[in-house]
Amino acid sequence: MAVMTRREPIPAAMEDVYAPESGWDAGALDTAVFAGGCFWGVQSVFQRVRGVVQTTVGYSGGSEETANYRAVCGEDTGHAEAIEVLFDPAKVSYGTLLRVFFSVVHDPTQLNRQGADVGTSYRSAIFYTDEQQRTVAEAYVKQLDAAHVFHAPIVTAITPLQQFYKGEEYHQDYAMKNPHNPYIQVCDVPKIAALGQQFPELFQEYGH
Repeated sequence: MAVMTRREPIPAAMEDVYAPESGWDAGALDTAVFAGGCFWGVQSVFQRVRGVVQTTVGYSGGSEETANYRAVCGEDTGHAEAIEVLFDPAKVSYGTLLRVFFSVVHDPTQLNRQGADVGTSYRSAIFYTDEQQRTVAEAYVKQLDAAHVFHAPIVTAITPLQQFYKGEEYHQDYAMKNPHNPYIQVCDVPKIAALGQQFPELFQEYGH
């Protein structure tokens, strides 16, 4: 299983959404939905980002009828293993979440796979919830590609969020509940370490 380990964080998004400028009500929370390979690892990173209030693993891209692990593993449902991130935009911006997503969560140049996990359910995707998120995400991908930050073009799909379906309970907080699982040790622990190394100002132990 290949693990992406960048030594330095990628550049910050030049275009972003900031709560004070967007007329955001004080104390109001926002939602972001990302897909970047096995949802265990994506959740294990985002739940340690300061400003993130809650993370939930689940499925996006397909129908309610097929929003279950057995069906999604068949790779013909249209779903991606996804993460719903509830965050405080006064503490962490959407652009910052994107920076973490592209820096340490996964390799955005791999099409329909992450390492040995192969299939459209493991695709790289941003499911935007409004036009502000779409604009920021599209601008950031163009910025990173223009700067040749990665060895190949970004293949991340940027699509509107139709629905997020919560995954099975045994998948929630899987990495935290199963820290000695070999898959978690090889694939996800390095991502958590990279978050702390590249973004120490954002890192917090889960549950704090």
